[in-house]
Amino acid sequence: MSINANTRQLDELANVFRVNAVRAQIQARAVVARGALNVKRGWQANATATAGRHAPLYPASISYDMLPHPTGAAAEIGPDKTRPQGALGNLLEFGSVKNPPHMDGARALAAEAAAFAAHVAAIGAQMGRG
Repeated sequence: MSINANTRQLDELANVFRVNAVRAQIQARAVVARGALNVKRGWQANATATAGRHAPLYPASISYDMLPHPTGAAAEIGPDKTRPQGALGNLLEFGSVKNPPHMDGARALAAEAAAFAAHVAAIGAQMGRG
């Protein structure tokens, strides 16, 4: 028994990816950097509103780092534990037995999700234009 499949479209798509890979990687890094900056700023704004007088320096501890990625981009966003009050990040974000979770970072990420997805989709749409 043999199975025959027409792979012409798949081959054409693979060629499009080869031709546009470098451009897509550059655009992906830019989209991730912009999204990380937006999430960081949103997280800082949320934290400023929720941290109150108990953690006034916490919002300034929130930063982001671009991480090396061989084929695209990645970022790590959150409180820097080496900055003042950055070590409070887990407690403030997720809460404890005595403190409710603030979810400042989760809300900032959710607020950025649609725009980020749209930018990623735009990169995908451009891939077919060579």
